[in-house]
Amino acid sequence: MQQAPTVIVLAAGRGERFARAGGRTHKLDALLAGKPVLEHVLRSVAASGLACHVVRPVNGTDGMGDSIARGVAATPDAAGWLILPGDLPLVGARSLLRVAEGLASQPVVVPFCGMQQGHPVGFGRECRAALMALGDDAGAAAVVRAQRQAGRVLDLQLDDEGITLDIDTPDDLARAEALLETREAS
Repeated sequence: MQQAPTVIVLAAGRGERFARAGGRTHKLDALLAGKPVLEHVLRSVAASGLACHVVRPVNGTDGMGDSIARGVAATPDAAGWLILPGDLPLVGARSLLRVAEGLASQPVVVPFCGMQQGHPVGFGRECRAALMALGDDAGAAAVVRAQRQAGRVLDLQLDDEGITLDIDTPDDLARAEALLETREAS
């Protein structure tokens, strides 16, 4: 693989759904197997060996588009970017590497587990301007759509439920805990 992309971990959101559903802390600080959700994500990124940039809140909290644009702007020398929400604690390091490797063949890589789209979504350098133009709470779906229309998206099938299991409610946290226990038992 050529120079590897940087993983942009999005950790600037408000986590409102988690709070509305009864969460007593911010979802990224919620404990999963005794460690905060965000720590699990950062450990997976570290295990992948890929460079990482964490986007934290500025002036309160930022929307997803703002966070992506800030992360890309902060890493101008990156070979590309893997956009990874900070609430996917079970994403595997191997999945991150597979998405990064996919960028050698297409400028956008969208991972799937079964029929469900997951994260991180990978973007090559040619997507830099479009990613930096994002704002508010709109994610990068418009960038993916434009690249898909041009036939420049790799849909990558992965065998990793962790790419789709985000923590939006305490029930999601309980599901992640059960899946983690199952993984550790096998």
